[in-house]
Amino acid sequence: MKRNTSDVCEVYYVNEKHVAKARKALSPEREILAVAETFRNLGDPTRVKILQALTVEELCVCDLAKLLGVSESATSHQLRVLRSQKLVRFRREGKMAYYSLDDEHIDSLMREVLRHVREGVA
Repeated sequence: MKRNTSDVCEVYYVNEKHVAKARKALSPEREILAVAETFRNLGDPTRVKILQALTVEELCVCDLAKLLGVSESATSHQLRVLRSQKLVRFRREGKMAYYSLDDEHIDSLMREVLRHVREGVA
């Protein structure tokens, strides 16, 4: 079987200066692992829908369950995962639990990813 090599170097040469600069820019391992875990948790379509909905409006579990077409229990499970990653937060108002994005960074992340995806589709 012929291997497609058009996407690899044809000669082996390491630019040590570039490698050193890139190495210096890498975050500490604990941050790399946290970023990877965040993206792993964003890899679920239901969680993406929740986050996208919360970019527009604070919603309670009942609202989100109705929007997603799943049970409140399933919605709560997904929200627990998102809360554990500090992607969403909740507040109580009487007997209601309202969810919102944890901060403006999550809103920016969602909007940037959607912009990236839409540019690729266009």
